[in-house]
Amino acid sequence: MFGQMGQEQGHGMVRTFGHLAEILGAIDGLSRRLWPLALLGALIAGIALVQPWGRTGAAALLAGITLAFLASGLAILLGLNKHRDRVLRRQLTEILGHDVTPCFSTDMAGIVGFQNAAARKRFGTQRDESLINALHDYFANPSAVLFRLQSRADLMGSAREDVTSQKGQLRLSVHRFSPERFLWRLEEFSDRPSNGRGADVLSLPMLVVNRSGVILFSNEALRRLTGTRPRSLDQVFQGPLPQPGHEVSVKTNNGAIRAFFAQVDGPGERHEVYLMPLTEREFDQPSDDFESLPIALAKFSPDGHLRQANRLAREVMGLTGPGEPLVSDLFEGLGRSLSDWVADVATARRPSGAEVLRLRGAEEDRFFQLSLRRIVEDGRVRVLAIITDATDLKRLEAQFHQSQKMQAVGELAGGVAHDFNNLLTAISGHCDLLLLRHDQDDPEYADLQQIHQNANRAAALVRQLLGFSRKQTLRPERIDLADVLSEMTHLLNRLVGERMRLRVTHAPGLGPIRADKRQLEQVLMNLVVNARDAMPGGGTIGVETQALTLREPLERDRATVPPGHYAVIRVTDTGDGIAPENMSKIFEPFFTTKKIGEGTGLGLSMAYGIVKQSGGYIFCDSVPGQGTRFELVFPINDSPVEGTKALTRPSAQRLSRSGENVVMLVEDEAPVRAFAARALRLRGYGVLEAVDGEDALRQLADPQLTVDLFVSDVVMPGMDGPAWVRQARANRPQVPVIFMSGYAEEGLAEGQARIDNASFLPKPFSLNDLTAAVQACLSR
Repeated sequence: MFGQMGQEQGHGMVRTFGHLAEILGAIDGLSRRLWPLALLGALIAGIALVQPWGRTGAAALLAGITLAFLASGLAILLGLNKHRDRVLRRQLTEILGHDVTPCFSTDMAGIVGFQNAAARKRFGTQRDESLINALHDYFANPSAVLFRLQSRADLMGSAREDVTSQKGQLRLSVHRFSPERFLWRLEEFSDRPSNGRGADVLSLPMLVVNRSGVILFSNEALRRLTGTRPRSLDQVFQGPLPQPGHEVSVKTNNGAIRAFFAQVDGPGERHEVYLMPLTEREFDQPSDDFESLPIALAKFSPDGHLRQANRLAREVMGLTGPGEPLVSDLFEGLGRSLSDWVADVATARRPSGAEVLRLRGAEEDRFFQLSLRRIVEDGRVRVLAIITDATDLKRLEAQFHQSQKMQAVGELAGGVAHDFNNLLTAISGHCDLLLLRHDQDDPEYADLQQIHQNANRAAALVRQLLGFSRKQTLRPERIDLADVLSEMTHLLNRLVGERMRLRVTHAPGLGPIRADKRQLEQVLMNLVVNARDAMPGGGTIGVETQALTLREPLERDRATVPPGHYAVIRVTDTGDGIAPENMSKIFEPFFTTKKIGEGTGLGLSMAYGIVKQSGGYIFCDSVPGQGTRFELVFPINDSPVEGTKALTRPSAQRLSRSGENVVMLVEDEAPVRAFAARALRLRGYGVLEAVDGEDALRQLADPQLTVDLFVSDVVMPGMDGPAWVRQARANRPQVPVIFMSGYAEEGLAEGQARIDNASFLPKPFSLNDLTAAVQACLSR
C-alpha cells in the first residue's frame, strides 16, 4: 500500500504530466503560426529590393527584414523550448514507467495507448485494447465506473473514485492531459484485511453491499457458507437486516443458521458486512483474522475477566498495556453487576443479548453496545463481545427524552394558560361592565381599577406560560440585530444600573433574521436582568452578535443545529455562574434559584419558547465562579418568507352603537359567554347564545333565522370552532366569523386555512376589544 507521501507524489506527477502536455500543445501551435510570419517578412523584403520605390521601398525593406528576423528568432526560441520540454516529457514518462502503481493512458474511446510496467505486470499487455476489458475481472461493472470518471475528468480536468474489488479497496483516478487523452492510475489499499491478504482469504464470511442492497462483492467464506455467489441481500438473509451487533438468520445449504451481524461503513455509500456464525463449533477463525477485523471484538472468561481483545477493541477501551481487567472496570450502566451478566451468558442461564453501556474513564461520555454470545474454544467456555459505538444513538435518545419532557411540560403550561385566559376574560370583562356604572369620583372606582390592573398583570404572566409552550401569537418580521440592539442600549443601561458595565458589540455585515421584534426585546431584557442579578457586587455584562456558518450539523446540549448561515446573540456575565446540578432545569417553567418573591421562574422558559417558536436555538454555558454565557442562534433570513396566510386581526376603531345586526355567540365557558353577551347587547347588537358547536347548528337549522356574524371559541367539547363554522357556511357562506382563543393564532392556522373572512381575537380581551372586533368585521 502506498503511504500518503507516495500518493501525493504520484498525483503530483500526473498533474505535471497533464500541465506539460497543455504547454507543449500551446508551444507547438504558436510555433506553427510564427513561421508563416517569417516567410511573409522575407517576401516583403524581396519585393522592396526589386522595386524602385524610393523612401517607401526602403521602409518596406526595413520592415520586412525586421519582421522576418523577429518571427524566425521567436520560432527558433520556441523550438528550443519545445525540444527541452519534450525531453522533460520523456523523463516524466520514464518516471511513470517505473511507478509501482499501475498507470494507463487512453483515448476518448477508452483504448489503451500507454501502460507502465506495473500495469503490464498486473493486467498483461493491453495496448490497443479497451481499458474496460483490463478491469473487467477486477471489480464489478467497470464500464459504468470508467464512463462516470472520464465524464467528470473531461469537464473538470481530473476525477477519482474508491471502488471495491476482490482484492480489497481500490482508488481509481483519471487526469485529462490533452483534449483527447486521459491518464489513469489504479491504487490498491490493503488495510482491510491486513498482513497483505485480501478479503477473499478471510475465514470470516463477509460481503460488500451498496445503498440499494446490491451485493458488490462476497468472499470465499461467505460463498462456502451459502453455497452460491449471492447478488442481493435476500439471497443471504431471511428477513430484514437488524441493527449491527444483533443476530440475523443466514440461508445456507443445510438450512438457516444464526449469526452475529456487524457492519462497517465503507467509501461511496458502501457497507462491509461481516457474519460470525453462532454455532459454537463454527467459531474457529484464526487469531490473526480476529486481530485484523475492522470490528471491535473481545473475549471474556465466565468470571468477567478480559482474556483477549483485537486491535480495534483495545483502541475503543483505551487499553495500552497487559492485564485482564474485569468487564465492570471497563464499562458501567447496566443497573446490575456486569460480571454476573457475563456469567449468566456463559452458563446459558440467560440468552445472548445486547446492552448499551457507558465506557469508564473517558473524558467525554461515550457509549457502546455490547452484544454477548457464548462460544467454546479449545474446550474452554468464553463469552464473545461485539462492541459497537452507540454514542450517537444515546445522544439522539437523550434529545428525544428531553424534547418529550419539554413538550409535556409545555402542553401542561399551555393548558393551564388557556384555562387562566378564560378566567381572566371573565374577570376583566365583568370589571369593565362594573366600570361602566361607576364614575371616577366613586370610591369604588379605584378598587375596580386595581382589579382591572391586576387582571392585566396576570394576563402578562399567562403570556409567559404560552411563550414557553410555544403557543403564543408571534408577529415575525425581518429585523436587523444591530438596529435592535442600538435601540435597546439606552434601556439596557438603565436596567443594569450604575454598578454594572454594559458592553455591546456588533458584528459587521450580519444578515437579517426573522423574529417577533417585541418578543426578542423581551428575551434580551430578561437575560440582561438575570445577568445583573447574578452580580450583586457589580461586574461586566456583555451583549454581542456574531455571524456563524455551519458546514456540518452542530451537536450541542441535546440539540442538532443543521448546516447553514446563522446570527448569534451572546449575553455574558462575570457572576458566580450556575451550579452544574441546575443546568438541566434552567429552562423549565417555575424553576428559579432566586429568593421567594423575587422571581416567577418563567423568564428563561419564556425565552426558550420564543426562540424555539422563531426557529432558533438557545444554549447556556456556565462555570461556577467565572460566569454564565447564553447564546441565541437564529437562521439568517436573506429573503422574505411567505408564511401561511394570517387571519385578519381587527383594528381598533371608534365604537358606535349597532343597528339591527345579530351576532351568534358560541362559548362553552359560562362566565366568558355571560360577559361577552352583555357587552354586545350594551352596544346594541342582537345576541344568540350557544354553549357549543352542536347547539349553534341546531339553532341555525331554522331558515328564518338571520345571523350577521359568528363569534366562536375554538377549543370546545364536541365540535371545535372551525368544524361547526365550516358546516354552517354550507348554507350561510357570506357570514363572517371571529374566532376567540386562549391559545396562539398560529395553532389555529391549519384548521382555519380553508375558512374565508375569518378574524382572530386572543383571550383575555376587554369589552372594548370585543366590540371593536365585532364592529370592524361587520363594517367590511
